[in-house]
Amino acid sequence: MIYYSDGGPDRDLTKEEIKNALKSILDSFGDRKKVLILPPDITRAHSGAGMITGLLWEQLGERILNILPALGTHVPMEESEISAMYGRVPHSLFREHRWRTDIDELGRVPSEFIREVTGGRLGFDYPVQVNSLLASGVHDLIISVGQVVPHEVTGMANYNKNVFVGCGGSEAINKSHFIGAVHGIENILGTTDNPVRAVLNKASEIAAPRLPLLYILTVVAPDSDGHLKIRGLFAGDDIGCFSQAASLSREVNFTILPERLQKVVVWLDPGEFKSTWLGNKSIYRTRMAIADEGELVVLAPGVRTFGEDPAIDRLIRKYGYRTTPEILSYVTDNDDLKDNLSAAAHLIHGSPEGRFRVTYAAGQLTREEVESVGYSYGILDELMQKYNPQKLTTGFQTSTDGEDFYFISNPATGLWKASS
Repeated sequence: MIYYSDGGPDRDLTKEEIKNALKSILDSFGDRKKVLILPPDITRAHSGAGMITGLLWEQLGERILNILPALGTHVPMEESEISAMYGRVPHSLFREHRWRTDIDELGRVPSEFIREVTGGRLGFDYPVQVNSLLASGVHDLIISVGQVVPHEVTGMANYNKNVFVGCGGSEAINKSHFIGAVHGIENILGTTDNPVRAVLNKASEIAAPRLPLLYILTVVAPDSDGHLKIRGLFAGDDIGCFSQAASLSREVNFTILPERLQKVVVWLDPGEFKSTWLGNKSIYRTRMAIADEGELVVLAPGVRTFGEDPAIDRLIRKYGYRTTPEILSYVTDNDDLKDNLSAAAHLIHGSPEGRFRVTYAAGQLTREEVESVGYSYGILDELMQKYNPQKLTTGFQTSTDGEDFYFISNPATGLWKASS
């Protein structure tokens, strides 16, 4: 059922409008007294979900028992990040999602279903895993808050991904990512009808009796000056609200270019992107816009590691961002990668497949580290002088020496692809 729907390509929802919308949504659920909130973490700082979580706390107060940021495999949030994202919400409410240990299983999606949706390419079953807090039965309302935007694993981010991946366990995370990688990142980006989403929707059916879920979804996009605006707010307890949000996201988060680009330059804000695990959105969201033999330059002053998790970081360093056939052969022959399929999927997603060149100007990784995983090394200071992100806006640009390029100020805000 859809409880709220408001959005459009030129809509600019104010904080007061969102506050009133939340009151209307909560009134539909009556007097719920034990609430769990699942917001995104700091890697989705621009989603509007931090503000919404703060407004929910203002309206629900002591009825909120727990707030569990949907970390997935990301590093836990620091105290300063909690304050920056959620404002005055008490830190005592926040819990850490330990994706390797604090997990309950609610059932399994059968292997026959996986085989059907993957066209026979995969035949394992899929665990419906959630953090133990969700499965505890303590809460009479679980509010999942997040942004719908193009995503490399599920096609479009959020909805039940926030629950079964963001708050899921290692097996679920591994298998969901690998299903997406096998299907092909360029086949999945920006879609809602794909094998990963089909599996997550089946997981929702299995988990529904145990999880009193309400989804509150935003759609965010920049205006002509590059300022991010909340273009839509949708709430519901089933796929209807997600479908509406995804439809709007396709309007405002997709940039269709007339032809493929020879050079793309992407800026990664150091406060948001500290690893290639996150920073490779620069590759995911632009790969369908880059020409054969083209170049992607990634300005990444904050990137200091590859994986968000030490174990995954070691795997990225060991195998690198190789072609899909190479990674699939590594999975077959190596138990460490076979047991960490999300890492294998990430290596596939982050590979230019030999089609274009990635120059990574990582501020806190050495030349040896960057080149060891298959990227070209960029000297950050030199490239920052040539492509000054403080003076550029997203779109076509020309450098002082006459070079034409396309600049993107934040790859997390959309998807760029060529029409041909």
